[in-house]
Amino acid sequence: MARVFRGEGLHKVDAKGRVSIPALFRRVLEAGDPDWTDGLAPNLVIVYGDHRRKYLECFTMEAIEEVDQRISRMQRGSIERRMLEKLFNGQSHPTSVDETGRLVLPAKLRQKIGLDGEAYFIATGDTFQVWNPATYDEVEAARTEAWLEDMPDDFDPLTLLPADDGGV
Repeated sequence: MARVFRGEGLHKVDAKGRVSIPALFRRVLEAGDPDWTDGLAPNLVIVYGDHRRKYLECFTMEAIEEVDQRISRMQRGSIERRMLEKLFNGQSHPTSVDETGRLVLPAKLRQKIGLDGEAYFIATGDTFQVWNPATYDEVEAARTEAWLEDMPDDFDPLTLLPADDGGV
């Protein structure tokens, strides 16, 4: 199983759009880039998507390749395949981590999510998201809290996992 992103962090964004990536995230990006070797910058793909997406989603090269392979198995010419190709190929930004462990976010991407001054990073398994901190608090944190409020007081999130199929 591939390494996954874990954790969260708040990082400064400078006037040129440079923002440090959490160190643990960089290790996962390196592990998820088949072309990476010590001394090279790991590659990644930032998917910014349509107007409803209020964050940037960052994929390792292995994770985006898995998405691409799944899209390629869809019916050629279907509207669903064309839409997914547009959302994951057209509305994306291939990039790499610079030599100081930072991402350079183009102005278009910063403007799309209203990023100015600080960026909030949150791990989401095989991807991580970059948010405007205020938007995250307003939208995503509120959504999580509302979801948890609907659960019983003794709710254990592990109960949502599928049953073990006989492994350890």
